Amino acid sequence: MKNDIAPLTYKDRIHQELDKLGISLELIAQKQLPFYAEAEELTIAETDADGREYQMTPATAQAWAAMKQAAAQDGVVLEVVSAFRSIERQIAIIQYKLDRYMPMEKILTLSAPPGYSEHHTGRAIDINTPGCMATEEEFQDTEAFRWLSTHANRFGFTLSYPRDNTLGFIYEPWHWCFQPSETNTQTE
Repeated sequence: MKNDIAPLTYKDRIHQELDKLGISLELIAQKQLPFYAEAEELTIAETDADGREYQMTPATAQAWAAMKQAAAQDGVVLEVVSAFRSIERQIAIIQYKLDRYMPMEKILTLSAPPGYSEHHTGRAIDINTPGCMATEEEFQDTEAFRWLSTHANRFGFTLSYPRDNTLGFIYEPWHWCFQPSETNTQTE
C-alpha cells in the first residue's frame, strides 16, 4: 500500500513543535515575532579551541572574518560563541528551561521559540571577548562591544536586541546579525 501522507511543510513542522512545547500561535502573534527559515547554505566559519564548529551563511562568514580581522588590527579580540542554530537545537534550549520549571513568559524573554530565532538564518552571531562571561550583559562594558558599536555596521552587522526592544527580549549586547545590503563596504 502506498503512503499518501504528505510530508509536513517547514511552517507546519514549526507549528507542531510549538504545540508540543506549549507555545501558542496567539502568543507568537502577540509578541509579533518574525518567522525565520533555516539557512539552506552554510559554511564552517570557525572552529574553536575545543573543536566546536560555528556555521554561518557564506556571506556572513566572509563579513565576520573581515570584521574580526579589522577589530584585531585595532587591538580588539572578537570571538564567536554561537552562530547557526537548527530548529532541533532551539527546541532543546526551550525544553531545557521548561524542564527546570522556568515559566514560558520568562523563557520567551531569553530565547526565541523554534522557527523564530535569528540563529536559524545562519546570519546571527553571539560574540564575546576574552575575560568576559559569554552571553552576559557585562559584554556591554568591554572594548569589544564599544568597537562593535562603532564599526559593526560597516561590515553589515547590527545589534538585534537593544534595550527595550519591541520583541520583548532581554538586552543582548552580544547578539549581532548580518544584514546583507549593497551599502556594506566590508573594507576600510
